[in-house]
Amino acid sequence: MIASTNLDAREMEAIAARHPHLLQSSAAKRRRTALIATGVVLYMAFSWWFFSIGHVLANANWGIAGTYLADWISYEVRPEIAIEPDGSMRVSFGRNSPLGDNPDPAWVTLEKQTVTRTGAAPAASAQVQKPKTASSFSFMAPNAARGGDTSSAPQEDVAATRTEEVVTHAVVKFDSSTRIDVAEKLVTVTHSGETLVLRVDGADNVTPESALPSWAAQKRPGEKVTLSFGATGWAEVEGDEISIRNRFFGWVNFLFDTNSPFFGKSYGEVASLIVSGERIDPARSNLSLAWNNILYNAEWQHLDVWTKLLQTIIMAFVGTLFASFLAFPLCFLAARNITPSRFTNQFVKRFFDFLRSVDMFIWALFFTRAFGPGPLAGISAIFFTDTGTLGKLYSEALENIDDKQREGVKSVGAAPVAVQRFGVLPQVLPVFASQALYFWESNTRSATIIGAVGAGGIGLKLWEAMRTNSDWENVAYMVLLILMVVFVFDSISNLCRSRLMGRTH
Repeated sequence: MIASTNLDAREMEAIAARHPHLLQSSAAKRRRTALIATGVVLYMAFSWWFFSIGHVLANANWGIAGTYLADWISYEVRPEIAIEPDGSMRVSFGRNSPLGDNPDPAWVTLEKQTVTRTGAAPAASAQVQKPKTASSFSFMAPNAARGGDTSSAPQEDVAATRTEEVVTHAVVKFDSSTRIDVAEKLVTVTHSGETLVLRVDGADNVTPESALPSWAAQKRPGEKVTLSFGATGWAEVEGDEISIRNRFFGWVNFLFDTNSPFFGKSYGEVASLIVSGERIDPARSNLSLAWNNILYNAEWQHLDVWTKLLQTIIMAFVGTLFASFLAFPLCFLAARNITPSRFTNQFVKRFFDFLRSVDMFIWALFFTRAFGPGPLAGISAIFFTDTGTLGKLYSEALENIDDKQREGVKSVGAAPVAVQRFGVLPQVLPVFASQALYFWESNTRSATIIGAVGAGGIGLKLWEAMRTNSDWENVAYMVLLILMVVFVFDSISNLCRSRLMGRTH
């Protein structure tokens, strides 16, 4: 047993002497691993400090971020309660309320009262008509009465009496646990089992009757109080106004806007009108009218969005197609094994480097200034960038071909063009087509980005919706359309590449 052990030890020593690299010290490997891990940790720590990531995270307004995300899948109804100095109120829903011109939601309860108000208004005889001053010359004596001059007439106030309906009590119910009750300059807010009473003066002061709960905030005494109710909405209470934002899940008025005759009707009512109802517009059928109202929906602008999306698809396709056509012949000049001239190789390769080193976004800015906003600028930006990138990829594919096939064609006395046609193209054409298809799919996404700088397509529409900071549901709609297009094109591109590379699945 001992001899066997000594023999094994001698064999190990002999192997170590002949092949020392096979038995390197594990300690050296551990040190190398530790050094790499230490370098990664130090780099991450430096990045954390250099980019002030901790400070950014600490000062980030996560509430606003959550509100923006909620706006993607919900909408707000925004009643405004104006409070008069006498305690009466006026309730309005804004010009572009998603509830239409005459909103009467069930979650807003109003108690009204008819009051008579008396105010002073200037009498018609008290209006002052000043003399014309086109000329300082007059045939009349100084201080003499002149026709039409009533400046010296005594002014009288005529009492004006008017009767109007005002709101004396308003209740807004957000959900079962949240409500705002306004009456007699007192705002009573109930949320999550807590109650807050705020006294307003009808001018500019808000005074809490008790300590503010966690969901209420007031920067300075007397200023507005902000109420945050989470996903259900929020509100702001000022001395003379209460701004309410009640949030509801979904996309409001997605098919018909508030100006459509189909607005507010259920799906069954709309279907009944389309199938058997009397014509709303004598000049067209109800089906044609409904389709027209959907396309020209003022809030969602479906036709404009779909048109811009089609522009984006065409931009990506045409730009990639032109880039492939130009990169194809140039790549043969850049490949060292195809074109022996070093000067030609380097010149074409540097040309490719120039085109692809300038980002597509920069090219889009340049062509937008040159051609003006529109799809032509986007097509040109994609064309320039992809010519450089595809040219480089194509030339590298040519430099890695198997020369045996080319030499075989050349050995039978074929012309140079025939050598490239039968000895080179069969090897690289599937690769060329696969790369072009990939770039076509990728450029569909890129065309959206460059559209934001005026290069046309849905990108510009998307940027306009984001700039308003209030149309995030429209942003979500367009993002969803872009995702659907990218998914479809990705599937088509993968299927075509599989076919070209000889795979059935």
